[in-house]
Amino acid sequence: MEVISIVLSLLLGVALFLYGMSVMGDGLKRVAGNKLETTLYKLTNTPIKGVLLGAVVTAVIQSSSATSVMVVGFVNSGMMKVAQGIGIIMGANIGTSITGWILCLSYIDGVSGIASLLSTATISAIVAIIGIIFKTFVKKNTYKNVGDIMLGFAILMVGMQTMSSAVSPLKSSPAFVSLLTMFKNPALGILVGIVFTAILQSASASVGILQALSVTGGISFAAAFPITMGIGVGAAAPVLLSSIGSSKNGKRVAIVYLINDLFGMIFWSIVVYSINFVIGGFPFMDMAMRPVTIAMLNTIFRVATVVMLFPFIKYIDKLVHRLIKDNPEDADDSADFELLEERFLAYPDLAINQSHEAINGMARKSRKNILRAVELMNNYSDERYKVIQEKENVIDKYEDKLGNYLMKLTGTSLSPAQTKQVTKFLHTIGDFERLGDHAVNLSKVALELHEKKTSFSDYAEYEVSVLRAAVLEIVEITETAFTNDDVLLARRVEPLREHITILCNELKTRHIVRLSKGICTYNQGFAFNDLLTNMERIGAHCSNIAVAMIEIEDSEIASHSYLKSVKELKDDEYMLIFDEYTRKYDVNKKENDLRERIDTTRA
Repeated sequence: MEVISIVLSLLLGVALFLYGMSVMGDGLKRVAGNKLETTLYKLTNTPIKGVLLGAVVTAVIQSSSATSVMVVGFVNSGMMKVAQGIGIIMGANIGTSITGWILCLSYIDGVSGIASLLSTATISAIVAIIGIIFKTFVKKNTYKNVGDIMLGFAILMVGMQTMSSAVSPLKSSPAFVSLLTMFKNPALGILVGIVFTAILQSASASVGILQALSVTGGISFAAAFPITMGIGVGAAAPVLLSSIGSSKNGKRVAIVYLINDLFGMIFWSIVVYSINFVIGGFPFMDMAMRPVTIAMLNTIFRVATVVMLFPFIKYIDKLVHRLIKDNPEDADDSADFELLEERFLAYPDLAINQSHEAINGMARKSRKNILRAVELMNNYSDERYKVIQEKENVIDKYEDKLGNYLMKLTGTSLSPAQTKQVTKFLHTIGDFERLGDHAVNLSKVALELHEKKTSFSDYAEYEVSVLRAAVLEIVEITETAFTNDDVLLARRVEPLREHITILCNELKTRHIVRLSKGICTYNQGFAFNDLLTNMERIGAHCSNIAVAMIEIEDSEIASHSYLKSVKELKDDEYMLIFDEYTRKYDVNKKENDLRERIDTTRA
């Protein structure tokens, strides 16, 4: 029974410790607002700044995993390069060791008099009282967040004390002392550190437990050293998990975290144990560790590892790019961005040509993503869904980089013709980006149908197939017209857009009739309506791009009003093209054949 009581008390301490750390970290992040994140990705233009900022931010939010997960997000979204992320992650490994020093406060003891005021119990009580006053009675959110920080700190301290009290009786247990002696085996000690930290998902928690065990006097340097090295490797588990579903760059950053601690473990194991063997044993190997010496060991190990790796940041960058290689499409993305060379801004014609090439790349990717989303409707897979989200991030990056580049170009000396061309580009990149957004929306419709294990009725599926073909054609025409500066082809876009709008309205009416007859369900109805809305908006953005091209080419159309431009387009040629598409994408054309086929199948 005594063993069960000790284990339960230890687990209670661990639970309080983890909860207190979570509350304190969340409070610190709320007090800082977005400043930490903003600083993190804006002020990392040199590796040393990255290391320092990573250390500071991690010391503040008390979690190297949280900092690293944040960096994975920044790199995944394109805000930060992998090389910048490496420095921050190295700094995070140093910053997380600060927690061990904070935990040393929980071992302050006062016997009597003034000394008792410095005891952990007294400090925790005072901090908790102030925290609950701020949390309960003060209206200002900043003070409420400070209250959370103080309450989290108090709970953390109580958790540490609970763990220490739980293991304290074990100091006289021969079996427990024998168990701790087993950790002197380097391989076993490293394994224990990795497993415990991977389970707890917190290096700070593992160090805290090691500090709590050290009060028994049974933890020697020989046992603490391999466990500390294993803790670093185990802490990579939550970061690696966070990279699942992220871009290749996001995965590279997560691997950097693992490489950092794996290298530290391998390198310092070889150095320390080789020298230990040669000289016949370090005298401090059997030294009993205390909470302060464990905090010191943890900090020295992490700082020494970062100092060793810091000169090799560019090589680590190359290594992770070799481990996770880019495919030709990823290389194409980078090539497009490299076209936007700022030195070309002094030569507007060249800069405009480069911008056009980059927008052509954006147009291709928007069309491909719509095609992926349409195919996902009939052949869903999580992997295909993730690719669409990743490519949307790339398309967003195009808009950001092209927008900034073109705005800089407008500040140079441009001729009237060049100004019109740049204006056209500024208009069209927004529409190409919106095409990417609608591809994502279509993928979400596919996901909804997949999760609800439902599909459209045969009638609805037939109608969607007609609309789908029309939408894919308008996207292809738009991309080809823009890429080749083909204004004649661009004139075919608006008639098809008008037919798509009419088609969408007709399909909505047909679906309402089917709902009333019970042929389709309301779950299908919501998905069907979302599908039609996004298809219609895709057509509208294609039309915007085509009209912008025609406005630049046709001097008679001087206004940038979309409605006026469309009105000007409706001549005999327009009506001929419109009639062509009306016949080509006639949803009634095979309706009777479809009805007969469905009736035959049911019979």
